[in-house]
Amino acid sequence: MWFPRFASDRVLRARPVDGPFAITLKSNNTERIYCLNETAERLGLTRGMSFADARAFCPDLISQPARPDLDARFLATLRRWATHYCPWVGRDGVDGLVLDVTGSTHLWGGEAEMLADIQSRAMRAGLTLRLGCAETRGAAWAYAHYGAGEEALTDLPVAALRLEDTTVTALQRLGLRSIGDLAEAARAPLARRFGPDLLLHLDQAMGSIPEPVMPESEPPSFATRISLPEPVGLTEDVMGLTARLLTPLCDKLNRHEMGARRLTLTLRRVDQGSQQVELRLAAPMRDPHRILPLFERGVEDVDAGFGIDQIRLEATQVEPLPVQQIGSAQTSPDQLNDLITRIGTRIGLDNVQRFLPADSHIPERSFAIAPAAFSTPDSAWSYLRPRPLHLFPPEPIAGYSAEPPVRFRWRRMSLTTGRAIGPERIAPEWWLPDEAWRSGVRDYWRIETREGRRLWLYHTPQNPGWFVQGEFA
Repeated sequence: MWFPRFASDRVLRARPVDGPFAITLKSNNTERIYCLNETAERLGLTRGMSFADARAFCPDLISQPARPDLDARFLATLRRWATHYCPWVGRDGVDGLVLDVTGSTHLWGGEAEMLADIQSRAMRAGLTLRLGCAETRGAAWAYAHYGAGEEALTDLPVAALRLEDTTVTALQRLGLRSIGDLAEAARAPLARRFGPDLLLHLDQAMGSIPEPVMPESEPPSFATRISLPEPVGLTEDVMGLTARLLTPLCDKLNRHEMGARRLTLTLRRVDQGSQQVELRLAAPMRDPHRILPLFERGVEDVDAGFGIDQIRLEATQVEPLPVQQIGSAQTSPDQLNDLITRIGTRIGLDNVQRFLPADSHIPERSFAIAPAAFSTPDSAWSYLRPRPLHLFPPEPIAGYSAEPPVRFRWRRMSLTTGRAIGPERIAPEWWLPDEAWRSGVRDYWRIETREGRRLWLYHTPQNPGWFVQGEFA
């Protein structure tokens, strides 16, 4: 199964375009045509063409950047769909699938009927599909990419053997243009000149060397479900059933050494309506006793209607969670993660934040704020030069000399300097745009006042003035 316009068909299925359309991909600092629809091909555009040349040749061309990640996800979806015809389905590059239909064609009435059903379903889905069916994988690939009718395999060009372009060009210069010409040529000179891969592809296509289809294993599904003979509506009943679902789900997570980061509890009512309770965890978990209480707040807000007759629990996001040795000398962060999760269920996990050190000597840029659930604590803080507990925008005070003022007013308070430690000169980072630091260097002082305040002051030599920017504990 070859999808010659796979990337463009994926986009056009959701947003049809009436006109030439192309997918572009940047290669060697040049935007080039990666895939295009049939209308663009009829206008003379080809893959690999520079996007600038394509726009000059076709001003009405509509384009969109390539998304290989979405293409791979869509191809995985098509691979699962193809298992409807046979269990042995594998990927073939980035735009094709290979099926081993041995023993499955009779279920559809024969090869022709099965191929017709596949083609019709692909057409209804808006996909351009070319099919090739043969005794070997290499021959099937050749028919799908280069076949035009009932011609024999030996009549197809040598490019149908999945060879590199340079090899194909060299063979054509030698007069070996078809697979039949290549099969009749002496093998020893070909092996010496082109290496063993050429004869390997030839033997695989002709059936002399087997080429099995390696199907991909389906990723494990971390979901459990229970159907009830009688509907329930009490919070206690729903929590009890959730506990029954959590146990096998966590056991499966444990077997795969995975932990859940997001859980979705789907409650189906007797009127066919459903409600979901989503739980986002601060860290991967697979302990049912720790997870169950976190569902209580969301379950209490569920409208059971005339009753709930089916409950489904699924781990929609999982992360690796290797088995760890538990000892008395180890400190477990589980309590902190549970606290972050409980607070996050109320205000959102993104709103529970922590400070992380940043590589900058500028006070305002020496730290970063990140969600606690999606970051790890970092102990790389610098303790050589203490920084204030509270940092705020600079506030001017009276004083012009280079020495700290003996007396000054700050926030309507009269303060007297008791002890001054400094200066610490900090230069601006000229490569970053920051208007607050355009005035030049700053000389910072730690000031201990007789009134008990411990402040962080700085002086600007190039434009004499004193400012308060922080306060120590």
